Amino acid sequence: MTAAAQRMAVLAGARDAFARAQVMLRELAGWELDDELIRQRTHATARRLSASRGTRTDDRRFTAAAGAVEVQIDAGKVNTTTGWRDVKVCAIGKRKPGKPAAPAEWGDRVLPPPTIRTVVANVEEAGAFAVRVRAEADRLKVTTGADVTVLGDGAEWIWNLAADVLPQAAGVLDVYHAAEHIGTAVKAVWGDTAEAAAHRQSGLLAVVAGGKAGIERWIADRFGELPPGADGDPLRDLAGYLGAHPTRLGYAERLAKGRSIGSGLIEGSIKQLVNRRMKLTGARWRVEHVGPLVELAAVVDTPDWHHFWAAA
Repeated sequence: MTAAAQRMAVLAGARDAFARAQVMLRELAGWELDDELIRQRTHATARRLSASRGTRTDDRRFTAAAGAVEVQIDAGKVNTTTGWRDVKVCAIGKRKPGKPAAPAEWGDRVLPPPTIRTVVANVEEAGAFAVRVRAEADRLKVTTGADVTVLGDGAEWIWNLAADVLPQAAGVLDVYHAAEHIGTAVKAVWGDTAEAAAHRQSGLLAVVAGGKAGIERWIADRFGELPPGADGDPLRDLAGYLGAHPTRLGYAERLAKGRSIGSGLIEGSIKQLVNRRMKLTGARWRVEHVGPLVELAAVVDTPDWHHFWAAA
């Protein structure tokens, strides 16, 4: 295969199931490439791309890109030959600030998209993944950056990794994750009622506007409005959960500066790079193929895709 043919085959294999890539290449180019050949070339390219991370040009583009650094971390599920496994994903990007917003406007504002983004991924334990993230953060010169934010859900491994790799970064608990916990507590006490809907709304506004102190006041006030015979334990659990993130609830200040308060970048990355591409009916992946393929799919829409093939 010529380099141009391999590029097209790998692009198709990174985007879709190998069997569907075979059909697409036949229809668009008239090629009769077996799906097994597409699979082999795609995985080989993914390994080569992963190994070339240290020679890419995006570190210079990352430094020159506008915006503040956001590091977002999460994990998705992939069906492997050893069962369902977590593939950990870290997206490091930059984003320009949007327009300042009041707490009540947080759900309606539109933030600028990231100006640049890189992704590292692998199926491995948190300690090993931390080493991988640290190497990427060092490469991009963000490890000791002055304006770095880590956004994530409440998983302890994420915050332990962030403290280890980016000790000077500010942490932000994904606002949608906080909203989910507030909604769960309210439903457990008030059920699916109009009153519950009002409590959910006021609770979310309380944490967005007032952070830890705001949600604690809101919870204390709700104890005075419990339905007859209702158990207040869900509210106590909520207080304990959000109380464990006292410095990660500074939503109002970030809104006033036009900064992000949600981890949509990593959620979108997992949806597109893991769920859409890898959670296919009957698909079972070798563990060593998962991380490189996720990273390959992430590079497809960046200038590094062209640079990689130009240097091949």
